[in-house]
Amino acid sequence: MTGDYQELVDEISALLGAPATLENRDFGLVAFGAHDSDDDTAMDPVRTRSILTRRSTPAVRAWFEGFGITRATGPVRIPAAPEAGVFRDRICLPVRHRAVVLGYVWLLDTDPGPTEEQLAAAMEVTARIGALLSDEARAGADLSREFGAVLTAGPGRQHDTAVAALREALGQDAEGLHTVVCVTPWGADDTPSVRGVASTSALATITGAGAGPRGTGAVSLAALIRLRSADRLDPATGAAERLRTGAGPGATGGIGAPRRGLDALPDSWREATAAARAARAETRFGPVARWSAIGPYRLLTALPGTGTDPADPAVASLLTPLHKELAHTAEVFLDRAGQASRTAAELGVHRQTLYYRLSRIEQITGLDLSDGEDRLLLHMAVKRARL
Repeated sequence: MTGDYQELVDEISALLGAPATLENRDFGLVAFGAHDSDDDTAMDPVRTRSILTRRSTPAVRAWFEGFGITRATGPVRIPAAPEAGVFRDRICLPVRHRAVVLGYVWLLDTDPGPTEEQLAAAMEVTARIGALLSDEARAGADLSREFGAVLTAGPGRQHDTAVAALREALGQDAEGLHTVVCVTPWGADDTPSVRGVASTSALATITGAGAGPRGTGAVSLAALIRLRSADRLDPATGAAERLRTGAGPGATGGIGAPRRGLDALPDSWREATAAARAARAETRFGPVARWSAIGPYRLLTALPGTGTDPADPAVASLLTPLHKELAHTAEVFLDRAGQASRTAAELGVHRQTLYYRLSRIEQITGLDLSDGEDRLLLHMAVKRARL
């Protein structure tokens, strides 16, 4: 379908004698005409960034929307604003379908600019673009619904039915290599379009999964990502970063293990949510974590009730705000395999200070830090508390 958009954008460029760009209503780039002008001002910073990053910034979007383009039914002329990086006047042709704006065609205005007859002919082309965008949005909504059904279906026939529906919708891509991405918490009002998120087949919002404690009704975004190779997860990482940025401050992303076919998508989704929760608990994993890289959190996130059940009685007192420093000391000590010199260096304290803190930890918990099982219990407890 991308080729259809490109042909229509090229048609508008030919009608108006100027290169055009097509963006969806979220200002994600869909297609753009060739720029062969020798005029350096034909590509100002806003247009250059839009083409190179395939998206405009929220500030640019708000500035253009201030001219009423979301409500317009005909061409809108927008003056230059050098302070905003807009060095040339613009013409915006709103792309609508059944009274709903679905995107925008942008052109740099010239002197003399296009005639009213030329603009009217271009608006007829935008109507055809609107019909295509509407059809694509409807197909994407169906695919997202089927993808979400696979992730939330119960075992047995319900799962098999959901997988069959998604397989039919995906066609020949169904048996390819996929992974699932989780972005949480998802605070957007609706599911975004897959357009502009490379390699993404479907997006769905899932309630009751992600980085928040289980049972809180937190909303997470799931993305189905196509892969070429199991050892190259760049498409998933890029999609997670872009979606996480759109989710707002504090959101984290997780990537499940790649799998071929659709039957194991729920497993990949569980891994992706676990990785997102680990990224939220441990900043060292980064804002986007891969399931394969979260180490002990693969087990900790799988424990029933993680994040809702009270801590083990032996360590409950240590995990109160009163003993926050001691709990951190215990975690660093155990992360460093009980090596006092490395722990003291990491904490920036004298070894005698460390020994005093360790004795206090033993007094509060009743655990023996020279005993392997006691160490295991304490280590699991302080890591689990992060979730």
